[in-house]
Amino acid sequence: MPSRKRAAATGSGRRIPVGVLGATGTVGQRFVQLLERHPWFEVIEVMASDQSAGRSYAEAIGSRWKLATAIPPDVAKLRVRGPGDPLQARILFSALDASVAGDLEQEYARRGHLVSSNARNHRMDPKVPLVIPEVNRDHMKLLDLQPYRNGGGLVTNPNCSTIVIAMALAPIHRSFGIDAAIVTTFQAASGAGYPGVPSLDILGNVVPFISGEEAKIESETQKILGRIGPKGIAHAEFPVSALCHRVPVVDGHQMAISLRLETRATRRRILDAWEGFRPLRKLGLPSAPEAPIEAKVEEDRPQPRLDADRAGGMGVTVGRLRPCNVLEWKFEALGHNTIRGAAGAAILNVEILVRDERI
Repeated sequence: MPSRKRAAATGSGRRIPVGVLGATGTVGQRFVQLLERHPWFEVIEVMASDQSAGRSYAEAIGSRWKLATAIPPDVAKLRVRGPGDPLQARILFSALDASVAGDLEQEYARRGHLVSSNARNHRMDPKVPLVIPEVNRDHMKLLDLQPYRNGGGLVTNPNCSTIVIAMALAPIHRSFGIDAAIVTTFQAASGAGYPGVPSLDILGNVVPFISGEEAKIESETQKILGRIGPKGIAHAEFPVSALCHRVPVVDGHQMAISLRLETRATRRRILDAWEGFRPLRKLGLPSAPEAPIEAKVEEDRPQPRLDADRAGGMGVTVGRLRPCNVLEWKFEALGHNTIRGAAGAAILNVEILVRDERI
C-alpha cells in the first residue's frame, strides 16, 4: 500500500481527500455527515446543481439540511462546484440523481477519479462492480475490465432494499443454496428523498408502488449473489419475486422474506449461518460493523424504531425465523436505508478498496 494510504488505513498521517457529488440531496447530506469524523477520509470538495454552484455549501443547503447533527463547519464553508467542474480529489462519492448520474459519473471516471456511486445507472453494467464487501468483495475485480485510465473507475452499491435482502440471504445461500425467494418490502419515507412523498399520500397510509423498485431488487440480488469468472459475473440463478410498499416510517426498510432452499436446513443451522457471518471482522475497516447481521429472538423484532440504528446504521437485523407453508422458511430483515442502504455502503466500498490496495 502506498505510504499515504497505509498511514490513512492505520489511523496515522493525513486523511485521504474526497469529494461528494450531489452533495445537497438527502443521500449527499448523509455522506457529508458520515465523513465528518471519518478516520481515513476528508471532504475537500462538494458538487451539486448549477443552481447551487458558486455558493457556500451552507448557503446552498439553506433550510434543506434534514439531519439531526449540524452541517460540519469545514464543509459548510466549501464553495459548491457545478456539474462537470474540475475536481482535485481522487475519490468521489456520488449521490447524484439518476437523471444526471450516468454521464457525469463516467466523465469523472475518464478524468481519473474513482467514483463510488449510490445511483442506479451503472449497477447492472457487466464491467461495474455492484458490491457489498461482506458478501461479494471479490467482484471488485471487475474494475480491471473497465476502460478508464489514470486510475479512474466506477463502483456501485446496491439499492437500499436490495442491500438488506442480499446481506440476509448471503449466509443462507452459501450454506444451503437458495432455490426461490419472495420478498415484500416496507420502505421508509426517507427513501424517496426530499420532499419525497406528499404528506396526504403517506400519513396513515401504505402506498403499494415504488417506481422501478421491484425490478431492481430482483436483478441486483442475482448479480450480487452471483460468482465472478474470467468473463465477468455469472448471476445467481434462483428467481426472486419482489413486492414493494412505501410506509409512514422515517428511516429503516423492513423486508418480509420467504425462501425455498436447495438442501434442507434446521432453524438452528440457519441461525448459526447468520451468527457466523463475520467476513470483515479482522480488517479494521471504520464503517464495518463487528456483527453485520444480528438475529433477534423476540417475537416482535426487528422494528425500524428499535433496530434501524444498530451499529451506527450499518447493521442488518433479522428475526421471526419460522417455517413457511408455501416455500420452506420465512423471516424479517431490517436495515437503515440512507446509511447501510446508501451513503454508508458507498463509503465501506472505498474502505475495502483502500484496504485491498486497489486505490
